[in-house]
Amino acid sequence: MKVSIFDVAKKSGLSVVTVSRVLNGAETVREKNRQKVLDAMKELDYRPNAAARSLASGKTGIIGVIVTTLQDSFFDQVVKELNEVLALHGYFLAISVTTGISSGDTHYLIQEDRVDGLILLSPLEEDNYIVELKRRGIPYVLIDNQKPENDSFSVTIDNFKGGYAATIHLLEQGHTSIAHLCGEEMFRSTRERRNGFLQALSEQGLEPFEVVTGQFEIAFGYDTCKRWIAAGHLPSAVFAGDDNIALGVMNALMEAGISVPGQVMVVGYDDQYIASQLRPQLTTVRQPADQIALAAADMLLKRIDGRMKRGAGQRIDPELILRETTVRKE
Repeated sequence: MKVSIFDVAKKSGLSVVTVSRVLNGAETVREKNRQKVLDAMKELDYRPNAAARSLASGKTGIIGVIVTTLQDSFFDQVVKELNEVLALHGYFLAISVTTGISSGDTHYLIQEDRVDGLILLSPLEEDNYIVELKRRGIPYVLIDNQKPENDSFSVTIDNFKGGYAATIHLLEQGHTSIAHLCGEEMFRSTRERRNGFLQALSEQGLEPFEVVTGQFEIAFGYDTCKRWIAAGHLPSAVFAGDDNIALGVMNALMEAGISVPGQVMVVGYDDQYIASQLRPQLTTVRQPADQIALAAADMLLKRIDGRMKRGAGQRIDPELILRETTVRKE
């Protein structure tokens, strides 16, 4: 039997009017009651009738999500969380995987007015997107954007704080010879994580063992570490710009019979699925995908409904997750 709004009201213990207000994004609903409704909708797997709502509102009921890749478990998790949150509000996702605004799918979404709003996940041509979206009057939110001047409608992670926390952790383990392997320079996250790393070392009067710029790929971490091993000159700890780089470093070390964490400690970034599956398990800096998705969805829905006229970006703190690659067994 199809679940109705009356079932949601009964499950949440609230009135049908309150449930309806939550579905329509009314700000008059208390946060506690709003959460009760959302929890009931999720438990009952209730999906508002998007077609009926579209006819009533003149909207498509579709939100576009543009990503540069789906071969990244962190991006996958953000998209999954976005899908769940927006579905509770009667929206479907249309996903475009592209590196630029000129791609066919992206052009179709934007030019043909096929969406009520767009979420751009780690965009590479954000200025071009913003110009076109503003011209067409399409509400948008950026996640992990590259330029601070575009933070007005964005959700970003404090990557400086993440890089700083990772490095402080290694310093507290007694390390003074710490290397940092960065991703591509075009990414703001690369620059901020590196700045946090350098700041933590500077406060202790230390210089990095080496700072190397490459790609967020396993091969980059592996090749760099193999070079250190061949030269017979290793750092005592490595802060990798993401978990893939960290995995490459660990592969090279263990292939050479070098103990992790006994001889070299390793910290990654993102807390991708693989981080907890490695042996030893990877200490890393978690980007909370659920918080990021919820903040972005909330911001976009407010823009679509006209409840957010003035931009106010949101910055979310990362979390250091301690695991086996930085904990020596007694």
